[in-house]
Amino acid sequence: MAAFSPTQRHLSPADVGRYVRASFGPRRTAAACGPMGGGGFAAVWWVRLDDGRDVVLKVAPAPHVRLLRYEQDLTDAEARYFRLVAAEVPTVPVPPVLHQGTDADLGEWLFTGRLPGRSLAELSATGADLTRARHDVGRAVAALHRVTGDHYGYPDNRRACGDTWRDAFGAMVDELLADAADWQVPLPAPAPRVRSLVDRHGDALDQVRRSALLHFDGWDGNVLAAPDATGTYRLCGLVDGERWLYGDPLLDLVSPLLFRRVEDEPQDPFLRGYAHATGEPLVLDDGARRRLALYRLHLYLLMTVEMPSRGITRQRDPERHDRLARLLTAELDALQKD
Repeated sequence: MAAFSPTQRHLSPADVGRYVRASFGPRRTAAACGPMGGGGFAAVWWVRLDDGRDVVLKVAPAPHVRLLRYEQDLTDAEARYFRLVAAEVPTVPVPPVLHQGTDADLGEWLFTGRLPGRSLAELSATGADLTRARHDVGRAVAALHRVTGDHYGYPDNRRACGDTWRDAFGAMVDELLADAADWQVPLPAPAPRVRSLVDRHGDALDQVRRSALLHFDGWDGNVLAAPDATGTYRLCGLVDGERWLYGDPLLDLVSPLLFRRVEDEPQDPFLRGYAHATGEPLVLDDGARRRLALYRLHLYLLMTVEMPSRGITRQRDPERHDRLARLLTAELDALQKD
């Protein structure tokens, strides 16, 4: 489906060559290249340079393309994230930033090194045993969470942020509700009800007193693994860091267990790896459970609101539309009861 996304630039090998020359010099060429699947926002190609290096090119949407409010400046955000993680948490594998470019004709783009391995989404389809890899991911995410920001929310003042987690998270939800109105996205509940439930559980959000570094988008498609010498799959990369922010560590536990409930699966290898790295069991009290429900609500809201910008209609993907509507309704009802 990603190939039909209106946010993705349509590139050719000749276009890729222009980005290569603009980034690495006029004599550098692409020996081979091809599009990479799995995403629906930016155009992403693998490239083998003529000097033998394997790199990844990510090209931002064209300036005239409509985006969601939180999707501004994501190329810069991703470069900042990879550099931050490399400097602060070098044990977590992220792609090295090779070149970040901006040009009136070419737009915004980013070249990174290409990490080894395949995504957990691809590997899951093969039936591979990913238990250890998921345990590794939990440990890596816990390591990221040791980094503390000086505010809550996104890392710039153009997008939702605040001095408290309650303020930042409320602003994040407000932006999505405003996007839903702009794009005329039907929601399973009126926007005022959604916002009132966030306010109702503000005391749980206020329990967050430290702004941890969050990847946010750690679903299986953004995690790379490869077999070690024993054939055991191990983590070898976290990619697509463009949507990072500072906030409650629990927010980062939702995407790795996409469409599932963290509180129902304490033995999941990702959660066990996370607890092992923190040195203490994952305790989910009433406040934590309410925050997890809010974070699932936010994620399902985001996935619903982004559909028109990705060219996804109900006719094209009725299963996704209906599934998200059911999940959103379930979280809304649960929050209403608490």
